[in-house]
Amino acid sequence: MNEIPLTLAISEYDHVRDLTSGLVPVAGVRLTHLPLEIPEIASRFTAYREWHVSEMGLGKYVALKSGGETAITAIPVFPCRAFRQSAIYVRADSPLHRPEELAGRRVGIPEWAQTATVYARGFLAHTYGVDLASIDWVQAGVDEPGRDEKVRVSLPDGVRVEPRPDRALDEMLLAGDLDAVISAQAPRSYSFRGGPLRRLIDAVRAEEEAYFRDTGIFPIMHTIAIRQDVLDEHPWVAGNFVRAFEQAKRRSVERALDPTAWRFPVPWISDTAEQAHQVMGEDIWPYGLEANRPTIDAFLQFAFEQGVAARRLQPEDLFTPTTHKAIRV
Repeated sequence: MNEIPLTLAISEYDHVRDLTSGLVPVAGVRLTHLPLEIPEIASRFTAYREWHVSEMGLGKYVALKSGGETAITAIPVFPCRAFRQSAIYVRADSPLHRPEELAGRRVGIPEWAQTATVYARGFLAHTYGVDLASIDWVQAGVDEPGRDEKVRVSLPDGVRVEPRPDRALDEMLLAGDLDAVISAQAPRSYSFRGGPLRRLIDAVRAEEEAYFRDTGIFPIMHTIAIRQDVLDEHPWVAGNFVRAFEQAKRRSVERALDPTAWRFPVPWISDTAEQAHQVMGEDIWPYGLEANRPTIDAFLQFAFEQGVAARRLQPEDLFTPTTHKAIRV
């Protein structure tokens, strides 16, 4: 088989670097990697489809897919995941310490359809009983003015979002014009060493572990989307990418678990990886539809309730049919 030339834009995660470097090949593909920053990847691929295969925020992908998008289709590979109880920031002197205390407050977000904020609003509503309509939402850039929504959303009845293109969330939070900010990207003034901002929840690691135990949800931030013209001409590409991504990820997890020599510049990294296994089970970063069904189904429910998705999708609606079932050998 002659290799087909394809270009992939994805951030430089350790769990994909064996694929992007060529150590783990995608069978039948001559791959070019574009190591762009995530905001640039999201903006350019969402608007222009400039390359063949792309990392893409799950929120924007679901918004487009629910609106009838047919030019791209995802595979069940998830390079970026993160619990988002830790994505809520307040001033260091704020009296707020619990998610339920955000009811009736003024809260900033970078985009209503940002995947992290969809998850955060989902657990506010479903876990803590917060009425999203009770919050005054403000949309603005995290550190710089001028950010806007990248996809069309239809807000639920009673929900208000005030665009503020003239200001930044960080500045508004410091000034006392916001009570909290929910954002995947930490505001500029936040530092784990201390400073004018802190996370809302103090023991956030324990909160996130409890959330996983209770719900089975390990939030997916990004998936991998492939242009439909590529899939129409070469349908085998989807499965070959899934296999290669899985192999690269397994090699990365093995490096993280290796106690002989820490492969990351983080002390006790192997202990941390072992603790993750104790909480999450054998596969701590699963790919595939079935292994992630609780997370995907919850996100689709959150997105529909919040007006990010125009209709209530099912997990199977997101991915090319050839990848719905895992291949066992």
